[in-house]
Amino acid sequence: MDLGISGKTALVCGASKGLGYGCAEALVREGANVVIVARGAAGLDAAARALSKVAADAGSRNFVKQVTADITTAEGRKAVLSLHSEFDIVVTNAGGPPPGDFRAWNRETWIRAIDANMLAPVELIRASVDGMATRGFGRIVNITSSAVKAPISFLGLSNGARSGLTGFVAGIARSSIAAKGVTINNLLPGSFETDRLQATFVGSAERSGEDLDTVVTRHKQLIPARRLGTAAEFGAICAFLCSVHAGYLTGQNVLADGGAYPGTY
Repeated sequence: MDLGISGKTALVCGASKGLGYGCAEALVREGANVVIVARGAAGLDAAARALSKVAADAGSRNFVKQVTADITTAEGRKAVLSLHSEFDIVVTNAGGPPPGDFRAWNRETWIRAIDANMLAPVELIRASVDGMATRGFGRIVNITSSAVKAPISFLGLSNGARSGLTGFVAGIARSSIAAKGVTINNLLPGSFETDRLQATFVGSAERSGEDLDTVVTRHKQLIPARRLGTAAEFGAICAFLCSVHAGYLTGQNVLADGGAYPGTY
């Protein structure tokens, strides 16, 4: 299927590895120009080289540009928008806040979580959505978390901040921009093969005294698909949401979790 986004320009945040990289790679394969941003220069350099090779192997002339910056800060967003100010596609993504007990979190802790996982995406939407509407095409995909559907007790910071973004998107996606070819959706990952999940498994193994393989195997058994997701298949879902075929899909929370969420709605 031709997704119809060849030549479009995309911003993908947190794209040096993991789910962000998976999204960037899928967009590059579809012929989109991609600007990737992440905090780590070495990882971002490696990602940019890999993506450029993907483009070359596909015979595409689309560009891959990179910005080493913290997209959750005003300075980081300014650096990105100084390089390229108009995007047809924006994929927001930032690492989730740390787990813990809410009794230990003060106002500053909450503000950091809200800045990163709610207000940073809102600012990127604000910076790009009017230009998209003027050009008659725009796709914004926010990578959030399955915890928005099924909150996880020790991830209270993430539950709260990402749910705030979800509520905001539910309103803005249904505003006047919907009639101007602009969609905004949230993509909710469950358990995917990422460094963050691996660290969670390691921590669980250390606390329980079990070996790592036992912890991972038990976790997989809780997922109807009996496996972890891959960054490539997550990227494919993202690319479809960014495609011309998804123009009638907006304001939605698309859950990719191998069937782990047990609810009907």
